[in-house]
Amino acid sequence: MCLSTQMNCIPMQNNKVTASVIGASGYSGAELVKLLMKHPGVVIDELYAHTQSGKHFTELYPAIPCDKTFQTYSGQTDSDLYFLALPHGEALRLVPELVAAGKKVIDLSGDFRLKSIAEHKHFYGGDKSAEDVLQYGMPELWRDEIASSTAISNPGCYATSIILGLAPLFRGGMAGVEVESVNVTAVSGISGAGRSAKLELSFSEMSGNMRAYKVGKHQHTPEIMQTLGTSATEPSFRFVFTPMIAPYVRGIYSVLNVRLASPVGLESIRDLYARFYADAPFVRLRDGVTEVSHVTYTNFCDVSLAFENDGSLVIITAIDNLVKGAAGQAVQNMNLMLGFDETTALL
Repeated sequence: MCLSTQMNCIPMQNNKVTASVIGASGYSGAELVKLLMKHPGVVIDELYAHTQSGKHFTELYPAIPCDKTFQTYSGQTDSDLYFLALPHGEALRLVPELVAAGKKVIDLSGDFRLKSIAEHKHFYGGDKSAEDVLQYGMPELWRDEIASSTAISNPGCYATSIILGLAPLFRGGMAGVEVESVNVTAVSGISGAGRSAKLELSFSEMSGNMRAYKVGKHQHTPEIMQTLGTSATEPSFRFVFTPMIAPYVRGIYSVLNVRLASPVGLESIRDLYARFYADAPFVRLRDGVTEVSHVTYTNFCDVSLAFENDGSLVIITAIDNLVKGAAGQAVQNMNLMLGFDETTALL
């Protein structure tokens, strides 16, 4: 049985749900804190960060007036809901224990995203069992399933930007739309690499610089392919993904060149996307070409559509990697799980 099929009711204190963040000292964890502080139906219980234990939150993030001190997590289960913003591999042990204790859980790592054990081992480098799969938390595709789940695996940032750009072509049910190949170049801000100090991400190395990385083996590739109904090891269409990093702080800008088996008019494609995302409050179909600055500090995913002269469909998406690509989408999932309006604390 997948962990996400176990159901429980959330007790509320003073009409508010208590939520704790395990891994609260990283960029995604801090973004979660900022969003939860604005939420009218949630109160922050504890913030856990082992390496920062004993420090006040504002020592790390003075701009976020959170009156909490980081604690060391050692199995506490006093909160109603737990967010995990930990390095890959660490949630595999904690999530089952929290679910067994009757807690709602949203995991921001890649530990529970992939159904294929072989692909998980190849792309993440660790072992897990076939039971270690949770409901995938992309509200635009699985709103009802998320609402009825106990535990959610939050999508990756690159995966969010690429899947939302491609999903209508694969899941929109439009006759005559068959994808032959997808070539993606996606650029991320430096915050996507996390808060830990790394020489290659220092100002001296990145200022005026730009580079590709993890070419041919990025861990979000199997997540993207799985969501589109195929796999990274036996794909039903040709997929090339080149992730890049650039010297800005936040945002992902993805350019997707799609070759269709048969020509389809741009207006038909636009109608398809408009219908597919008609009930998606955070996906905006833009008339012009979107930019990273259009979405920073928001939970929006902007989508632009065009055709090349050779008939290739060009899809451009922009998201904030820390919000829609991480903490914002996690809060969006929480809203669905707890019965709040999907946009609460996100607009």
